[in-house]
Amino acid sequence: MRPDVLTPLFASVTSLKGVGDKVEALFTRLFGRSGGVRIVDLLLHLPSGLVDRRYRCRINQLPEKGIVTVEVTVGRHKPPPRGRAAIPYRVEVSDDTGVMSLVFFRAFPVHLQRVLPEGEVRVISGAIEWFRSEAQMSHPDHIVTREEFSRLPLIEPVYPMTAGLSHKAVGKAMQASLARLPALPEWQDAAWLAKNGWPGFSTALKDCHHPSSPVAIEAQSPSRQRLAYDELLANQLALMLVRHHMKRASGRTLRGTGERRSAIVKALPYTLTGAQARAVEDILKDMAQPLRMIRLLQGDVGAGKTVVALLALATAVEAGAQGALMAPTEILARQHLATLSTLAPAAGLRLGLLTGREKGSARDALLAEVAAGRIDILIGTHALFQDDVVFHDLGLVVIDEQHRFGVHQRLALQAKAGQTPDLLVMTATPIPRTLALTVYGDMDVSKLNEKPAGRQPIDTRVMPLARIEDVVTGLSRSLSQGVRAYWVCPLVEESEQVDMAAAEDRFAALSQAFPGKVGLVHGRMKGKDKDAVMAAFKEGALSLLVSTTVIEVGVDVPEASIMVIENAERFGLAQLHQLRGRVGRGARKSTCLLLYGDPLGETAKARLQIMRDTEDGFRIAEEDLRLRGAGEMLGTQQSGLPVFRLADLATHGDLLSAARDDATLILQKNPGLEGPRGEALRTLLYLFERDEAIRLVTSG
Repeated sequence: MRPDVLTPLFASVTSLKGVGDKVEALFTRLFGRSGGVRIVDLLLHLPSGLVDRRYRCRINQLPEKGIVTVEVTVGRHKPPPRGRAAIPYRVEVSDDTGVMSLVFFRAFPVHLQRVLPEGEVRVISGAIEWFRSEAQMSHPDHIVTREEFSRLPLIEPVYPMTAGLSHKAVGKAMQASLARLPALPEWQDAAWLAKNGWPGFSTALKDCHHPSSPVAIEAQSPSRQRLAYDELLANQLALMLVRHHMKRASGRTLRGTGERRSAIVKALPYTLTGAQARAVEDILKDMAQPLRMIRLLQGDVGAGKTVVALLALATAVEAGAQGALMAPTEILARQHLATLSTLAPAAGLRLGLLTGREKGSARDALLAEVAAGRIDILIGTHALFQDDVVFHDLGLVVIDEQHRFGVHQRLALQAKAGQTPDLLVMTATPIPRTLALTVYGDMDVSKLNEKPAGRQPIDTRVMPLARIEDVVTGLSRSLSQGVRAYWVCPLVEESEQVDMAAAEDRFAALSQAFPGKVGLVHGRMKGKDKDAVMAAFKEGALSLLVSTTVIEVGVDVPEASIMVIENAERFGLAQLHQLRGRVGRGARKSTCLLLYGDPLGETAKARLQIMRDTEDGFRIAEEDLRLRGAGEMLGTQQSGLPVFRLADLATHGDLLSAARDDATLILQKNPGLEGPRGEALRTLLYLFERDEAIRLVTSG
């Protein structure tokens, strides 16, 4: 149960004076929340800037944009013609340097004549706009006399907004919310607060919403750091409680004989890298323990994670159990099946595939084989979660591209075993250390940071889209020599439909240049059609594959050695790195062409430069976090990524390590979160809605 002290904060915003259904609907859109906006949502919504009224400009000094304060004399009122309500009401105002307009839509003339009497002096404050090179201000936030202005705060916070919501409405709601803030118990260690010079939680929150200077809202101010640390500690504490609970769930000892593993290693066309060998050693050590394994295998593009996973799965089979390998897409699940099928027969491993496409009697027969223990390793997509999928004895679950699955899906698959199976999670998206701690803090980590022998370096070039004809001419020469190439189409917007249209247009254009040699794949195609195109490309019947980002992860065609990425400036660094990793897998020299559209912004320019400079995915990931921040880096849709409201990992990354150490120490000393500090820490977890972790503590 949530502590009573927090009850006022979880009340609806409609309980605040002046916040009706209409304003609540705007807050709902702003926060992207379903289930209603609460007072706590407002309080944790920190200012992104501020209005500094200590400086007032003249009309001839108005900036291009921003919130300004100007002292003016009210001039002519220009109401719209009768019956033309769509035309705005304008009021001309001036000072001795120039003239500007105040603009009001659907205005009440009587009200405007009262607050803006002609010939009087008023101080106005609001967002400046320009229309046909003339300055104007729509619906100013403040229209006050000189005397009233003297009572306004000289520094006023500005919040991230949504259309239709005024700064005034947010400000009033925020003040009313702060008045409801209860006295909360202190959950931080007193010595740690003193060392950093941090205030209490409530004081820090008030400092940010009532800034006394521009410095108060900066990410490194003591108040902002205090609030960020609270949120990061809640995150780390919750992850560790989950880990503690999962580890304690009775594991099992899985010790293999090594026979099947040796057979796989002998069948490999290369020797394992040092990093692969170390990862296998870590995993086998974990599997041999009575506690259950929860390990993350982080590998750069092409570092050989799949082979490491197969060796772990083979060990589970040697120990008499079954394994499951889950992938986020059907393409990737089939790719895993194809890869493992080249090695599994040498070790006598029986594989099965279960995706949404397997239906009817074929599916029933497969499930019967799995239940009877005649399938050693079942590879699949979300279909592995379905209730009628029953394993004979599931010992190890491997989840690929974990950040595409929610934690609940991860737990659902593990719950399929009578005993709790060991868990190995893989990701081909190198993740910066700070982000890895927030997403995978409940896991031990193995890193694959070496490329297998024989992997070719990739020559990365950056070119303007204006030279697309030169690219097509160069492709013509390469394709005539038997080279295969990918052409990835731009991300148009968050819409598969529009991205698909861009891919279809490019496919049509390239098909004219290379008749009969071009294939197309996109996310809206049926699985069978997609497979047919991929197979034709792999076999060489098609030389050029046009696609959306569905080929980002896992597609393996060693003969492909050219990657063209159109409008590369629209992609994130991690995504560009993933796409580039589809080439350089064979013996031929490989090239990646990044085509950009003008004008190129500073961030996009930096991103493309990093791609030219390095192939190190871990360095690229750190740069991606610095340039874009955490939310965008893995994509806002990635369900495994926590959304931080107060912490910014690009600037508060150093605090995360401290929060991790703090959480470790807390749970070593007080695993049940008992006593005064334990109770205070429970309040912290509830405040940041980590209720799941509390349930684990109370369930013992």
